[in-house]
Amino acid sequence: MTDFQETAPVGWHEILNRDYASPLVLVCLGVWLHAADSLLVATMMPNIVSDLGGEAYVAWSIALYEIGSIVAGASGAVLVLKMGIRQPMFIAAITFALGCLISAAAFNMPGLLAGRLFQGMGGGGLTALAFIGTGRLFPARLIARVMGAISVLWGSSAFLGPLIGGVFTTYFNWRMGFVFFAIQALFLATFVLFGSRVSESTDNQDRSKPIPVARLLLLSLGVLFIAYAGIEVTALRTPVLLACGLGILATFMVIDGNSPGNRILPKKPFNPRSPVGAALLMTFTLNISTMGLSAYGPLLMVIIHNTPTIVAGYILACVAIGWSCAALIVSGAPEKHDPIYIAVGMALVCISVIGMIYAVANGPVLLVAALAAIEGVGYGTAWTFIVRRSKRLAAADDVERLSGALPTTGRLGFAVGASVCGILANYAGFSIDGSADAAQIVARTIFTGSLPFAFLAMFAMVCFVSMKPKSTHPGQG
Repeated sequence: MTDFQETAPVGWHEILNRDYASPLVLVCLGVWLHAADSLLVATMMPNIVSDLGGEAYVAWSIALYEIGSIVAGASGAVLVLKMGIRQPMFIAAITFALGCLISAAAFNMPGLLAGRLFQGMGGGGLTALAFIGTGRLFPARLIARVMGAISVLWGSSAFLGPLIGGVFTTYFNWRMGFVFFAIQALFLATFVLFGSRVSESTDNQDRSKPIPVARLLLLSLGVLFIAYAGIEVTALRTPVLLACGLGILATFMVIDGNSPGNRILPKKPFNPRSPVGAALLMTFTLNISTMGLSAYGPLLMVIIHNTPTIVAGYILACVAIGWSCAALIVSGAPEKHDPIYIAVGMALVCISVIGMIYAVANGPVLLVAALAAIEGVGYGTAWTFIVRRSKRLAAADDVERLSGALPTTGRLGFAVGASVCGILANYAGFSIDGSADAAQIVARTIFTGSLPFAFLAMFAMVCFVSMKPKSTHPGQG
């Protein structure tokens, strides 16, 4: 059982000073680049596709970004143990800047996708390193304030990401949006090397722990096969590629389960009879079910409802806004109410997916915005308690691994979800030059096809909240 001591309230002046302001800027800027990037690109995507074509590859812009984030996130902790925080953060910032510049210079969709892969590796690495850095760069009593600052910045990205994307697409050029973020990433890299007053303990460094390169490649290859299945949908090609992708992911899980020294996932991942497996299955399938709005929402709203790109971006931002508001409201709830908050939150997300079948195709866009906000409120209501309850139920040797597995599994769900949406959209005949009627069919196909994953997530949720902790083990309490 962990011992807790009463401490005096921590004021903002304790982190906004010369001792901690520098590392605070470091972690906050890293989170900002990753958080704002996704909404920026979603807002600019209609203009990007209009210029470059390649609408069949729209889902890949998310899938490849998430694959890069998964690889970087899974490697971040090992790299920090080997090198400390500064060098990996510099590498991640440079990688993100490189990805932005490649995207800005792209003359076709494959070029943009290459840039998005590098952006994902850099952005995912920056986020993972920022959260790791909070524990290494700040004393324990200040971490809550640091996480508060990060949360405020994450919520701010919901407002500023679409605004920045809208400004560049309306008054300048979408390429300049990528350049703008490349400049920020280069500033962060320079700040890491020359401007930051960062000191960290080296007591926990372990240079012997290997990075699971082969398993990360298997994981990435499996998602790529699923994504590739959606580019040209045929009766033979698509099922074969899907089967290959799923087989590779299954092989990854078997090999990872037999690698106890540096497993990426906890024991029995996706097994609904295991508390950790139920939590991971719930997270994975729920994220798959909600990707339709992120991947195709702005494009469909522009085609069907003639929505300005900046408005479509802000409708997408309603998810993040709803998440932040709900998480802030329920954050102090006692542990005994975790199952209720998880069940209510998951139900709200499922309701949102069902409602999108009608709303995106038929409007009005205010209804789409309301359902997006409901999705965010659902995530915000449930997520904190999913994390807390899964750690409470996890086996003692999987508690720490679970901390990394939940976001990694979430990103994997986003990547697979984007690939599934690509299959559904291209099956329905999606085209940026298509009519509003044709786009309505695409919208209904995408969100109807997402429903089975939402229902599977609800099943996993029922399994998860029905389980009782057997005992309290070290690290919990």
